[in-house]
Amino acid sequence: MILGIDEAGRGPWAGPLVVGAAVLGGVQIEGLTDSKKLTKKKRESLYDIIREQAAAYATGWVSAADLDEIGMSEALRLATRRAVEQIKVPYTEIIIDGMVNFLAGTGKGAFVQTMKKADLLVPSVSAASILAKVERDRFMAEQDAMYPGYGFGGHAGYGVAKHRAAIEKLGVTPLHRLSFAPLQKYRTVTPVSTTSPRNTRLFDTTKAIGDKAENVVAQYLESQNHAILARNWKTKICEIDIVSQLDDTMYFTEVKYRKNDDHGSGMAAITPKKLHQMNRAAEYFALKHAGDTMDLLLAVADVAGLEFELKEWITLQR
Repeated sequence: MILGIDEAGRGPWAGPLVVGAAVLGGVQIEGLTDSKKLTKKKRESLYDIIREQAAAYATGWVSAADLDEIGMSEALRLATRRAVEQIKVPYTEIIIDGMVNFLAGTGKGAFVQTMKKADLLVPSVSAASILAKVERDRFMAEQDAMYPGYGFGGHAGYGVAKHRAAIEKLGVTPLHRLSFAPLQKYRTVTPVSTTSPRNTRLFDTTKAIGDKAENVVAQYLESQNHAILARNWKTKICEIDIVSQLDDTMYFTEVKYRKNDDHGSGMAAITPKKLHQMNRAAEYFALKHAGDTMDLLLAVADVAGLEFELKEWITLQR
């Protein structure tokens, strides 16, 4: 019952940092190794098998914007905590690929063993490596539609010649890590006008704004000792922005962002229909991930202004 941990996306110029975590629980999966040594087809195949057979698995994500703000070392710690907090099965040991204990200073830090090349030697770490790389690669491939011309699906954000040429021609996107030395010169570049045909590459895309608001709320919840269980969890009828847990209560938070007060509080967006959808989604999530004794609460977070200030986080009557 080893909890294996490995990351994907430490070196790219663009895209999120993703940490995988896996407990195989005695399952023998043939072909597990360092994800970088596998073909894409083999990684995809093993990814499906891991999700089907592992006792538990999860990934923790940190966006490029947050990585720029807190730095790589802290981003690795945060992504690792986010992944580990989702593992609910028992385990006897934690092995992290590399030589840095990213759980140091937490209650789990004393149970960690760091190991060079663990993704080659320890099956659960290999599984974590595959989970992180496949999910990150899929995410970057999806960005091709949002940011055409960059080729994210081919290079996954690494600083290859094609990517460098695209940045010189088109500029940077919200996916780019402006704290990285080759891109620091773009920190002060004025975004292109919204009247430009390139407006889909502005810093403040709708998704980027939503992600930033959700990050503010997630950080607040973590400061209140909540464990973040899921982000942007979707059903056919509703999407829950943040699912968190504190003691024996599970919280389902809808995040609303507004630039100013012209249209009232973000709370006004929680209509009776929306509340009904949130209730159904929460009950479905709990059915799959929580026991009968867990209390469920809906919540809404109001984030506003250019500084992305959390104005209010309140629970709602179900």
